[in-house]
Amino acid sequence: MAPSSSLVAKIKVQLKLSISRLRMVQQKDTAIAKQQRRAMAQLLEQGKEESARIRVENIIRSDITTELLEILELYCELLLARTGLLEAKECDPGLEEAIKSIIYAAPRTDVKELQQARQLLVEKYGKEFAIEAIENSDGKVAERVLRKLRVEPPAQELVTLYLKEIARTYGVAWPKRDDSVIEAGDEDDEDPSGRQAVRSLEEPLTTAELSRATPPRDLGPKSPVSVAPPSPSTDNLNPRLRLPGPPELKPSAKMSGLKNQKAVAEAQTPVENSDSRGKKTVVGGKIPDVDELAKRFAALKR
Repeated sequence: MAPSSSLVAKIKVQLKLSISRLRMVQQKDTAIAKQQRRAMAQLLEQGKEESARIRVENIIRSDITTELLEILELYCELLLARTGLLEAKECDPGLEEAIKSIIYAAPRTDVKELQQARQLLVEKYGKEFAIEAIENSDGKVAERVLRKLRVEPPAQELVTLYLKEIARTYGVAWPKRDDSVIEAGDEDDEDPSGRQAVRSLEEPLTTAELSRATPPRDLGPKSPVSVAPPSPSTDNLNPRLRLPGPPELKPSAKMSGLKNQKAVAEAQTPVENSDSRGKKTVVGGKIPDVDELAKRFAALKR
């Protein structure tokens, strides 16, 4: 038996090869499935529905196989990222599902690199571990892997959904309407006398109702600029459309100070009466007479 370190190195190399091979197989199967879908569209366009229903099952099986290979690729990447845990003698619980799923599903694929990686894992953990994985006695194999490997015909609902999706992708009108049903509907529209049946018309609206009615938005000339309203979000449940208007001018601090000084100056200025209009204002009040001047000189001599 090879030493543990060399065996882990071989497993690591084989996992890398398996990942590359799995990706190539997926790309190849996807290209083939695309050609098959185009052929199904042609069958639907020609009216060969039964043949299309049988052949589309191959496309469904191919898609299931591609999904299985994608799952196995993820398990290989997981083992490659945790190669340090493979050094232990016992299988780590975090790797048990990936290892047993690879041991269980690898023989059911056509990827030889993955089968070789499976043999190395069986050699690493022993035959008893491999038998548990093959029989899935402990239920450690992933359920999605088991579901992809089941061999059973697809449900008719799934077949119909596939055909509808193929017809929608390639622009084929399917399912087509039955002409007999259309003719029967046309016959019901006519009365027994052979005349065209007159459908009941709705009563015309009155003038008051018309005046209260909201005119359609597309009435009249349309603006060359259209602005879509914002969609609601968790932060703004009722969004509103705000259009840009004229800028709102605010006075600066300098202008506000000048206005305040002007208001104070106007308040301190005395208001002249109508009688004093046209008269000259004298600094210091009215002009003193001779007697008053004499009294002032006498007071200064003292």
